[in-house]
Amino acid sequence: MRAVRSTERASELRAAAPEPSEWPGKGSPARKVGILGGTFDPPHIGHLWLATLAADSLALGHVLLMPAARPPHKGRRAVSNAADRVMMTRLAIGGDPALDLSLVEMERPGPSFTVDSLAQLRTHLGDGVGLVLIMAADSFAEIDTWREPDRLLELAEWAVGPRPGTAMPDPAALRERFGPAAARIHLLEGPSLDVSSSEIRARVAAGRPIRYLVPRAVEELITARGLYRRRRP
Repeated sequence: MRAVRSTERASELRAAAPEPSEWPGKGSPARKVGILGGTFDPPHIGHLWLATLAADSLALGHVLLMPAARPPHKGRRAVSNAADRVMMTRLAIGGDPALDLSLVEMERPGPSFTVDSLAQLRTHLGDGVGLVLIMAADSFAEIDTWREPDRLLELAEWAVGPRPGTAMPDPAALRERFGPAAARIHLLEGPSLDVSSSEIRARVAAGRPIRYLVPRAVEELITARGLYRRRRP
């Protein structure tokens, strides 16, 4: 029975995202690929801006948005249906050739640990493609709670973007914590957008507009599917 459910779930996810290749970036001339993970519940302009800022600052060939199946940092908070989150992410990046979708975490059972995903991407993309893990400053502030952060830095360079209310990492503190590997951590400069998925969910639940906080296609899907109509605990 479990195998049947897994097969049905994989089919549902692929139906939600039929266009991207199974391993975006494989065989691509791009020498560096960014990875931006998250629950994307829903994806919003802050995610897209962070991906764009990293791509521009570090000359990335493209950026993979990687929705998490079972985000280990979300505790007991329920997240939306995986197929809905994949579809929203696909719609959010539609028409932007610099952005692509990765189902690595959606198709792997168990908690979505980033270190496992990067190791998987490294194997499939090959050693000729450099990986850059993209995160906002608030996520970086919790990096030592992630699984194997030092191995994460071995597998990929990091790009840390600004986030309102959170200070950017101090270079001296980075050198003290990570030693010579701190040179692989890039601090991005640019505007920071004070937008969060939790705020968007709350606005939808309260019947308030989210226009321009998310791409129009994402807004339309939220309305069509009746997502976030009730506040979650």
